[in-house]
Amino acid sequence: MRQKVVLVTGANGEIGHGLIQYLAESTDANIVALDVVPLDKNLRPYCSTYIVGDILDQMLLGRMVVEHEIATIYHLASILSTKAEYNPETAHRINVEGTLNLLRLAVEQSQWQGSPVKFIYPSSIAAYGIQTPREKEKAKPAKEDEWSHPNTMYGCNKLYCEHLGRYYNSHYRQLSADCGTTETVDFRSIRFPGLISSETIPTGGTSDYGPEMLHAAASGEPYSCFVRPDTTIPFMVMPDAVKSLIMLEAAPREQLTQFVYNVTSFSMSAQDIHDIVLKAFPDAEIDFAVDSCRQKIVDTWPKEVDDSAARKDWAWKPDFDLDRAFNEYLIPGIRKQYKD
Repeated sequence: MRQKVVLVTGANGEIGHGLIQYLAESTDANIVALDVVPLDKNLRPYCSTYIVGDILDQMLLGRMVVEHEIATIYHLASILSTKAEYNPETAHRINVEGTLNLLRLAVEQSQWQGSPVKFIYPSSIAAYGIQTPREKEKAKPAKEDEWSHPNTMYGCNKLYCEHLGRYYNSHYRQLSADCGTTETVDFRSIRFPGLISSETIPTGGTSDYGPEMLHAAASGEPYSCFVRPDTTIPFMVMPDAVKSLIMLEAAPREQLTQFVYNVTSFSMSAQDIHDIVLKAFPDAEIDFAVDSCRQKIVDTWPKEVDDSAARKDWAWKPDFDLDRAFNEYLIPGIRKQYKD
């Protein structure tokens, strides 16, 4: 008999670490972890099964359908914004074709089970595309349906996959003879701001100058920040990111008024981060050496986002404001990590 499981793709990533630990400690979920490299040894005790494999491997996904009854998919696997610009075609294959493969798997599982599989999809602030610095300065906190002209492959991938999820949820095979009679996927997406973790090292996001400053300072390494000191975008710490995914997954479908939701915690400039880091680590060597290409990307993202829909529909509220984020989570956690 197949076991009912929760599938987590991209399990070794920053979000995967926090999410798997939470699911294992706070729920009775049987977790199947999937990543292209062997699962972090610290995560293995939390998982029923871990699989080394590629989301582009159709045979692998076919075996998973046979071996497991998948109730929820947290699809975290992706190539992030900076790395995606170095190889856009590979990023498209993984970020879009890989997501399409998982959506197909979810539909097939939904049809077998007779109830929709929940498909939880982390999107990104990179889905926005404000075209000029003047527009960014004048812009109000961005709603989910505004500024939808991303300038990066990663942003294009995320925006398109949001629409793919909506299609598979509501319009899949809408001209077929059995249209409206078969179960499809229950797609839900969160559009994240820049994420900062005290436990994992950043891995290729264009918003990673914040966590990179912190980790460099704590490890005693010099760091040159690649954006201007005045560069401002929204951020969130990893425990709140995990909390938002769990909350959205648990929300009754009838309460949700949209498929994609902004979440946010606090906005701050690169100079603000610099000053907080130097106060905590006075010997840190941090300067600014602007990378004009990466700066141009960050300049297309809003300074603030509007998460009122998430607050209204599923009672979203972050646990960590700016002060708590740094003083109670980031600085103590990163100090302990490098002390150990």
